Amino acid sequence: MKVLFATAECAPFFKTGGLGDVAGALPQALKDQGVDISVVLPYFTKMPAQYQNECEDLIQFPIEMGEITQPCTIKTLERQQVRYYFIENAAYFDREQLYSYEDDGERFAFFSLSIIQLAKQLQLSLDYIHCNDHHTAIIPFLLKEKYQKDTAYQSVKSMLTIHNIEFQGKYAPQMLPELFGLDLAAYHERQIFDQDGLNFMKAGILYADQVTTVSPSYAKELQTPDYGYGLDPLLREKNAKLTGILNGIDYEVYDPGTDPLIPAHFSSADLSGKEKDKQALQTKMNLPVVAEVPLIGMVSRLTYQKGFPLVLSTIQELLQHDVQVVLLGTGDPALEEAFQQLAKKYSQKLRVNLQFDPAFAQLIYAGADLFLMPSKFEPCGLSQMIAMRYGTLPLVHETGGLRDTVVPYQAGNPEATGFSFDSFQASALVSTFENALTLFQTKPETWRQMITNAMSKDFSWQASSQVYLQLYHTQ
Repeated sequence: MKVLFATAECAPFFKTGGLGDVAGALPQALKDQGVDISVVLPYFTKMPAQYQNECEDLIQFPIEMGEITQPCTIKTLERQQVRYYFIENAAYFDREQLYSYEDDGERFAFFSLSIIQLAKQLQLSLDYIHCNDHHTAIIPFLLKEKYQKDTAYQSVKSMLTIHNIEFQGKYAPQMLPELFGLDLAAYHERQIFDQDGLNFMKAGILYADQVTTVSPSYAKELQTPDYGYGLDPLLREKNAKLTGILNGIDYEVYDPGTDPLIPAHFSSADLSGKEKDKQALQTKMNLPVVAEVPLIGMVSRLTYQKGFPLVLSTIQELLQHDVQVVLLGTGDPALEEAFQQLAKKYSQKLRVNLQFDPAFAQLIYAGADLFLMPSKFEPCGLSQMIAMRYGTLPLVHETGGLRDTVVPYQAGNPEATGFSFDSFQASALVSTFENALTLFQTKPETWRQMITNAMSKDFSWQASSQVYLQLYHTQ
């Protein structure tokens, strides 16, 4: 099985969120399953110099985009036995950010066309092109409509993985003839148009041989008006080829027994190191070093999707209890300012660090007792898995991957790994929070068992990669 994994971001080269983490880990896991897989990315010049220096120029060829021709250079490197191809074009990818430019449609049209040409130029003899999110979602459409007569592509299947359907790649319909060289009139009645515009994600769902998303619950949610962002009718129509596959985390990176970013190592059998990490976290944040006070951690983008308006509406009530709260993250300026003001008011209980700091995030995962993650919606979520790996019990809203990964505490449930609330309401969050505090304070043996349960869960990529492999073989 020969697969080309197409993605706009990939750790450790560059990433903005979960897509980058998945693209960094899933191909490695598939390689371990025996898949002949390579990864193709834009050559973003903000990539660390270490990796730029490792890249070698491989081949150059032109990309025809209507009346213009753009140069395309393919660079390559190998990392952990996976081959990575980088598509270089300074006009499109020499930018300060990965996304959010007015010409994003043109940029990712070029990227998609280059990926298809790369497969032919290098004679990769692919079985599958595995596309990810809207950046490459137009590829399944192009394979079947633009290149259907080219023998190099006739046997190539496509998979589209939806990481977040909120971002769909909606562009002017003129892109079809101007950049892809396809007759606009011929597709006027096709489903690829959305409110008279070209929708990359919609085209991908319609034309891909397989459509996956990043958790079983999110696959169901996408078929509802509340979560489908207008594409739920199409996903209900195409649900026979829609599969929810839970993301995983890298168990070598996230290992409390070896993690170089935390002061003390520990295991489920010996939590003394976790106690030291809690002390280190309290000290770092200038909080009273008290083992008996529950320490709540949050590591997140400060956005509406992540539930932070709900946190703001309840935080002062939560802080009436004997607790400590540490928040790490950046996001909406208004939310940042609100949390800064609250941290001044409750300086002995609430500490806020408004920056992106991976090392500090690890300390929070390791040192906190409870991890608060009340997302409005969450396709999969990785933070709750990482928290459990480090024995920090998550408190989550029951949505998407949070529902699929956290076993909520109920009296007499020996398998519980955290706490959850179903209704996205302040009262539900407060009630669940207070139940967790009561358990922490009055039933230490139960809390200890939940830590053991959480740390013993297997969220590695091995099981998930096997499901992807099965889907590759179904076509």
